[in-house]
Order: sequence, then structure tokens, then C-alpha cells
Amino acid sequence: MVVGDFPLDGKIAVVTGGGSGINLAFVRLALASNARVLIADLKLLPEAQDLLRDPDTAGRVAYTKCDVAKWDELERIPSEVETAFGKGEVADVWIAGAGVFEPNVSSFFHDNEDDHYQAMRVNAEHPIKLTRIAMRSCLGVNKPGVVLIVSSGAGVKGFYGSPLYCATKHAVVGFTKSMAQADKDEDIKVVCVCPGIVATPLWTGPDAGEVAKQYSYDAEMSISAEEVAEAMKDMVEQGKFEGGSLVAISKTGRSVLESDRARVGQGADAQAWEERCFSSARQLLTKERGAALQ
Repeated sequence: MVVGDFPLDGKIAVVTGGGSGINLAFVRLALASNARVLIADLKLLPEAQDLLRDPDTAGRVAYTKCDVAKWDELERIPSEVETAFGKGEVADVWIAGAGVFEPNVSSFFHDNEDDHYQAMRVNAEHPIKLTRIAMRSCLGVNKPGVVLIVSSGAGVKGFYGSPLYCATKHAVVGFTKSMAQADKDEDIKVVCVCPGIVATPLWTGPDAGEVAKQYSYDAEMSISAEEVAEAMKDMVEQGKFEGGSLVAISKTGRSVLESDRARVGQGADAQAWEERCFSSARQLLTKERGAALQ
């Protein structure tokens, strides 16, 4: 069994980083599709704040302040969904969208941090942890769910100018590939979008001058946040994008990337190997299924 087609109509979506850029564009699409949306972000741009006040969307969109680098704040998201939309409600769609590029405060070359790279926590650990929270939440009420992670074209290529950023995005690409089986086993679809340069505040905002200059930002070569959000919506809704799917989107269009996980042989031997390797995960997740209903 796989999740299959999963229209946003009537669903609840959690969107980290939904206060601006690509993820705000997805929030708008989800609301237009009659979904309810919880935005989890450090702050909201004025355009996002307007959604909370708009009579057409007020009541279907809520905001919770969330630092995605802090696991305790991520763990609060399920209870924030209930606060916003009603007791017992569980999000169906989880968008791990929050991210940072490679600021001086968390950079491989500047190397200013004492005991960890904050960019790794935001870009890599947060999507992985959010996926586990999503699985536990959906399994707990025995319903399917979709997790979409926003990676980058840098997640499939290397670039010397921003190696830490590339490493974080490679991490979630590898994680997504590894989660393909969850679609078949648990009705939890994990997919990943890998956009190229997108016209977001990172490149076009009031503080973007030095970054845009350093990386030679070219508006003519960038794609819009809305184009990426449309691809994200398709990946969530369309069953042809099964768990483990990776989609790149750039000025030249969309392309589906290789996403095969490790395999050993064919036939009975391969099946026995999978049973052996996956058994502990399956046993743990089986205990979580329906736990919130008991």
C-alpha cells in the first residue's frame, strides 16, 4: 500500500519557514485548495500576517513561533495544531521548509561556532526530526501523511563557495531516499524538492546586497517562489510521486532525479535481506500505529 493521490482539500498542513519566500507561496496554494495551515516560523513577513487577518483565510491559518533548531519547539507543533484547529486534530501534510543559506555566523570558512554548526541543525536535523514527529503523529491516529522537505540543487551538486550549505542539503536528499519504504510500509510519503536559485528575500531583500553580489545573483536566471510552490503542491497531491521522490526545478523546468535506495540482489534473497534489515524499524512503528486512539 502507498499513500497515492493526496489532495490538499480538507487537509491540515504544517509549514516550517512559512512566514516568507517559497514556503509562504505554498501556504497560499494550500489555503486556496481549502486546506488549513499552521505556519511555524521565527517571524512573519507582512504578507503572511495579512493572511491571519484576511476574512477569506482567517480561521484556516494560524501561526506559532518556532525555532526549528530547538527540538522542544518542534515537539510542540502537534499540540499547536490542536490549539489552532481543535482537540484531536493531527496534521496530514508536513512541509520542512525552514532553512538558512550560509551566513557568517554559521559557515565552514568563517568557523565562528563553538560546538556545532547551527546551519546543520536548521537545514538537516530539523527536517529529519520533523519527519519523525510527523510519522508518530499520523501513525498515532492511524492515518496516512505526507512529508515534503525543501532541499536545493546544492543537494545534488557540490560548490566550494558554500560547502556547509551543500552538505546540509545533501543530507536531506540522502535521508529522503532512505525513507522511500515508509510509503509502502506505513502510508507515510517522504519526498524532497530541489530548487535552483529562487527569487526570495535571500537574494532580493533589503539585506541581500553582499550575498547577491558574492554569488552573482541574476534575476533572469532565477525562478519564482510560486513556481517552486506549485511543484511542491504536485508532489504532495499526486500519487505518481511516491515516497523517496526527488524533483529538481530550475529555469529549464522540472526533472525527476534518481532516488533508488540500496538493493541487494533479486528475488527471495533480496526479500529476506529486506525483512532482516527493516524488521526493527517495522516493529517500533507498529507499536505507534493507533497509539493515540487506544
